[in-house]
Amino acid sequence: MDTRERMDKDFTGAVKARDAFAVSALRMLRAALKNAEIEKMSALVEDDVVDVISREIKKVRDSLESFESAGRTDLADKARQEIEIISRYQPTQLTDDEIRSVIKKVIADLSGNGTMNFGQVMSGVTKETKGHASGTRVSQLVKDELSSTAP
Repeated sequence: MDTRERMDKDFTGAVKARDAFAVSALRMLRAALKNAEIEKMSALVEDDVVDVISREIKKVRDSLESFESAGRTDLADKARQEIEIISRYQPTQLTDDEIRSVIKKVIADLSGNGTMNFGQVMSGVTKETKGHASGTRVSQLVKDELSSTAP
């Protein structure tokens, strides 16, 4: 069962269970997927679905930060719950150690070519970890790794 089918099944279950919050969060996610389909003008493949889910989680996390800085704990709690629901459909996230091993592999590949900079390393690592790690985490770990390997 792919991600979209799981999401539809969970949506139906939430409607039957009268879980208004889950229905709302899943409805928002399904609308984002539908909009992405319209924009692409074709059906989404699994990678596209994962990208949309990641974007939606990022949007809610940004909102969460805004709510917390404004002292709106009620909205912050709601955003945390939305993130929890949406995150169920995201692929298993890599640990920092797993990301670091990918970074070291990419750096080793690039240093064999003689050229290496932050952009090239980020590009290689992002391709390897797509959907399995947030860009912010990857960026921070790449910066740490490059600063520790710098002469």
